Amino acid sequence: MHLVPMQEEVIELLRQTGALRDGHFVYPNGIHANEYLQVALAMRYYQNAKTLSVGLSRLLRANTEIRAAVPELSIVTPATGGLPVAFGVCEALRAHQVYWAEAEEGSSELSFRQYLEQVPGEKVVLVDDILRTGRKLGELKALLEANGAQVMALAVVVYQPTPKTPDFSPLPLYHLAKMEATYYADAASCALCQRGVPYELVRV
Repeated sequence: MHLVPMQEEVIELLRQTGALRDGHFVYPNGIHANEYLQVALAMRYYQNAKTLSVGLSRLLRANTEIRAAVPELSIVTPATGGLPVAFGVCEALRAHQVYWAEAEEGSSELSFRQYLEQVPGEKVVLVDDILRTGRKLGELKALLEANGAQVMALAVVVYQPTPKTPDFSPLPLYHLAKMEATYYADAASCALCQRGVPYELVRV
């Protein structure tokens, strides 16, 4: 394994742990796909979590501005999938702190825990396990910036864009692997359904 894992090494690790599966999957929003990815299944093993987190931290540390900001840098993530990655990256970088946003009961909007005080000008790296739709990361970025934070970069283990994934540029985007799944908007347009391939309902 390289110091920064190669894409092939990351994908093999994901397959070995069952985090990456081939088949016919239907998501809660009705989208059909030929792959299912749940990075948390790989992160449950300490050595895998360390390998992925340290690899991601090395990509971040190569950015001179981020490297200079490490003593005061906050690693922020949407709960809950990004938490293992965020803590691992924070430990590897020796960054200042980790915190996260989550949706309160009865609401779909992300918010921070009570008494979490943000400092205007706070330097932040957004971290998550997967960038797929980008909805939560986009919402989290807007929330941070509204509170005066300076978002410096976005880092994810896997970048798996869909046709609707937003472009976060000019924000630097770091990832260990980029994967291209095939998505279908519904059953009527799904080639797997048309071939009669059995499907499995999955959660995100």
